[in-house]
Amino acid sequence: MKRKWIIGMLALMLIAAGGAAVFGRGSLPFLSGAGPEAKAEAKQAAAISETYFIFDTVVNVKLYGEHALPQQLDDIKNLLETMDQELSRTLQTSELYKVNQGAGKQAVHVSQDTFDVVKRALDYAAQTDGLYDPTVGPLVSLWNIGNKGAHVPANNELAQAMSLIGYKDVLLNSKERTIKLTRPGMALDLGGIGKGYAADRVAAYLKKHQVESAMINLGGSSIIAMGSKPGGLSWNIGLQDPDQSRGTSLGSMQIHNKTIDSSGVYERFFVENGVKYHHILDPRTGYPSQSGLKSVTIISDSAADADALSTAVFIMGLEEGLKYIEKQAGVEAFFITDDNRIYESSGLKDQILFNNPEYTVTAP
Repeated sequence: MKRKWIIGMLALMLIAAGGAAVFGRGSLPFLSGAGPEAKAEAKQAAAISETYFIFDTVVNVKLYGEHALPQQLDDIKNLLETMDQELSRTLQTSELYKVNQGAGKQAVHVSQDTFDVVKRALDYAAQTDGLYDPTVGPLVSLWNIGNKGAHVPANNELAQAMSLIGYKDVLLNSKERTIKLTRPGMALDLGGIGKGYAADRVAAYLKKHQVESAMINLGGSSIIAMGSKPGGLSWNIGLQDPDQSRGTSLGSMQIHNKTIDSSGVYERFFVENGVKYHHILDPRTGYPSQSGLKSVTIISDSAADADALSTAVFIMGLEEGLKYIEKQAGVEAFFITDDNRIYESSGLKDQILFNNPEYTVTAP
């Protein structure tokens, strides 16, 4: 339902400690001064980094600290490419594609990653009463938003696609590690959780290798800030104005060991007969959600959780979405409505500096 592209809501603005330098992969740290303290500071602040094009988006990873090694960047690339091969709905060699092709026929054996992310997706579908539903594949294919030929489907086409949605009709067998879609024509789409799950896997890999400071940026819309930035301070994250070109700030916030994920109407859309149709589809209507929201940003401990939640609460709308977030432990959010008002969950009060006069922070 929600497949994030290069134009993400969050423009990453890393403000490093004084005198810190960020370097490309394999480069040597720039040393200012002659004493050991200056060398230690430069070593701590220097980063190795790599940029990949995976999941149809630009992925940038920066690693800091003495345990950060160039080999880890190769391992991360291999990890992400493997998951992209497993979770793609359209790639004919992917595991997810084979699961969809087997709909109504047989269970399909899959890797542990594919099994785990589908199970996670179904858990969120149950928790949100299907507002986030990974079985929206037929609906996503029908609208084809973000691709050539996107158009408003005919009513009979919409009815047919919606009849195939139903997360309760996905059968998981943990012992055999298989997935089965019980009805012909059903199709899973993990665009609303797959990227976040992949980011969590990268973070877990880095923790295993004792890398405690890193920035994992998947397309600007899913960001994990691991640990603290060099010098021990929090990461300063710039928040993108959803109505402006990339780099125009809405405000900023400081985070430590957190994930930020956004969903918005600006990400992918098309215009037909003067009407704008965005890509966040409401499984209850079959149409793009009309919740009165422009965007939702989630701050949490898990990128997969944030990915799925940002879709679900966007469809819920402001009032229900805020109520839902307030019940989630360790999760905060802010909502931007169509009339440029910003509403924050209670745990975010005074945590974000909004400095764009086009927007008004409003109490719930």
